[in-house]
Amino acid sequence: MEGLGQNQTIIFYTEFVLFGFPGIIGYRKLLALPFLFIYVIILAGNILIIYKIFMDPKLHSPMYYLMSLLFAANICCATSVLPKFLLSLLFDMNRITLVGCLVQMFFIYFMGAFESGVILMMALDRFVAICRPLRYNDIMTNRFLVLLVYIGIAQSIIFVIPTVVLASRVQFCRSNIILNFVCENMGLLSLSCNDISKLHVVGLIIKIFGTLLDFGLLLVSYSIILYTTMKIIVGKARYKALHTCITHLAVAMLIYLCSLITSIVYRIRTHISYDVKNLFNAIYLLMPASANPFIYGMGMKEIRQCLTKTWKPKNTDHMT
Repeated sequence: MEGLGQNQTIIFYTEFVLFGFPGIIGYRKLLALPFLFIYVIILAGNILIIYKIFMDPKLHSPMYYLMSLLFAANICCATSVLPKFLLSLLFDMNRITLVGCLVQMFFIYFMGAFESGVILMMALDRFVAICRPLRYNDIMTNRFLVLLVYIGIAQSIIFVIPTVVLASRVQFCRSNIILNFVCENMGLLSLSCNDISKLHVVGLIIKIFGTLLDFGLLLVSYSIILYTTMKIIVGKARYKALHTCITHLAVAMLIYLCSLITSIVYRIRTHISYDVKNLFNAIYLLMPASANPFIYGMGMKEIRQCLTKTWKPKNTDHMT
């Protein structure tokens, strides 16, 4: 500690309080109900479709394996956020160490980046299936899928590690209260003793570069896919290809749109309360995970048929 004056010292904090939604302190326990409901929906929806994909041999193909990977990432992202937040709402267990905060930050950003990577892998799968159909089985092998997953993991780590490492080297003395329900980079750095303008620039560059790279590759891939679909494929095959691509694009747009809106809201410093910022952060973290099972479950015929078999009455054998 260094002295500011004769009777003043700087306190460097290594433990923080996650104080999300500060404007509704008296309703914190009630706030747990909708978030608990969302968590149950995320777990039930994503786990159900993963289970159905792995139990139905008709769905044992690269596209559905990648889809399962996306749903698994959804579950991990929600689990890195919601259990801690629910405990803080119900039992005031809202303290977190700096190490715990950095670990949570890593998993949130890693899962977000990995989800984006899986979306790109799914675009590649559709590109090969539609533009190179005769070579699909030769290209999209299990070995190639594993390689893609390793690349996606490595890319996510490369983009996330600089943010976490830079945050770990900062000293925090302004306060130990984070006005958010998760350890988010900008919320944590706002408590720094030092000038963090360069860190904000670095973080913004990393986010923009990563988002533009993924979005650019996704846009190019689906542009070629749609062009090929409209030019070559006809009849029911065209409809099926377009329907699958539109479903994938809807999920991708949901992820990127939530990320973009949240980034804009967090960088607007005036006239936006912390409750509103927390709400947008919750939408960014939880909306894709809760919506994806419904988009794929309702949007893709194979999964919809697989799910309806589960609840279809089995009394036809007894009818004479």
